[in-house]
Amino acid sequence: MSNKLFQTLVYQMREAVDRDIGIIDEKGTIIACSQLSRIGETHKEIVEEISYNFDTLKADGYTYRPIGSHARIEYIVFVQGEDDSAASTAMLLSIAFTNIKQLYDEKYDKTNFIKNIILDNILPGDIYIKSKELRFDNETNRVVLLIRFQNKSDVVPYDIIQNMFPDKTRDYIISVGETDIVLVKELKNGTDSKTIDAIAHSIVDSVQSEFYLKCIVGIGTVVTSVKELARSYKDAQVALEVGRVFDTEQTCINYENLGIGRLIYQLPTTLCEMFLQEVFKRGSLESLDRETLLTIHAFFDNNLNVSETSRKLFVHRNTLVYRLEKIKKLTGLDLREFDHAITFKVALMVKKYLVSKPNMY
Repeated sequence: MSNKLFQTLVYQMREAVDRDIGIIDEKGTIIACSQLSRIGETHKEIVEEISYNFDTLKADGYTYRPIGSHARIEYIVFVQGEDDSAASTAMLLSIAFTNIKQLYDEKYDKTNFIKNIILDNILPGDIYIKSKELRFDNETNRVVLLIRFQNKSDVVPYDIIQNMFPDKTRDYIISVGETDIVLVKELKNGTDSKTIDAIAHSIVDSVQSEFYLKCIVGIGTVVTSVKELARSYKDAQVALEVGRVFDTEQTCINYENLGIGRLIYQLPTTLCEMFLQEVFKRGSLESLDRETLLTIHAFFDNNLNVSETSRKLFVHRNTLVYRLEKIKKLTGLDLREFDHAITFKVALMVKKYLVSKPNMY
């Protein structure tokens, strides 16, 4: 909200309250007051005191009450006097200004505009009109990062990310659930995927080192138009879901690097079942024990190299060859042949995908 609007509201309320009232911003500066001469005064000590306990404060003949959250105070209202009437008036003013601010933000706030876009709550034809009304830069490179917190804390996830990216004119923080936070990040021209990945990793590292929380980040595609932000958000959602199935150890998953996992994730489950039935004899995949599966994964990780795989597994080359022959006998696929190896690798991923689906297997 603009200071001018705050001042207008203060003047209107001054006639009903019949006391000196005003508003202090998060930096401790009086931005609106019934006494015009006081506008511009700084009271950082008031902000510090209220930030400590986030409660009504009575000091120097005035009663103060915060607006916002304990993690981030947005404004403080004050009323002349330290009596019960002043405390009641301060509470009423804080409620009134909070509701007015919410209504104002819904209509004029850019963050709310972005939220409506990514959640498909605004018609495509209205996006251009609204962006022009808000003087929003349409043609800027942006990317959506979906941050999912995996454990709970007293600290609000939204406040954690907001403090990491305080520039509200370029970056937009949006809460889309109890554990999910969206970061719409503005990018400089020429920003590559490595830089974006570095931003995602810095979020994960900071959350873990400073707040002892775990989170994963899904990275959407880079878009050049505000209308495409919804697509970037959906891509970030897919990145998290595909990562949950196929890359459980990854903390940052980029949609553009999902590879074959993205293709499998988009396939109907019936088609996946048909594929498995065609590739394997009935029950052959389930017949492979844990040791055999570890051997298969190690063989794939070492690019189908028998010597390197046997060295990594600390087994004799002949032992590994015996295991590969056993797999061939059970499944009909020789992993030493490239085409068979590809088929087997895809089949394992399809199986993993089916297992992750509800009511499947």
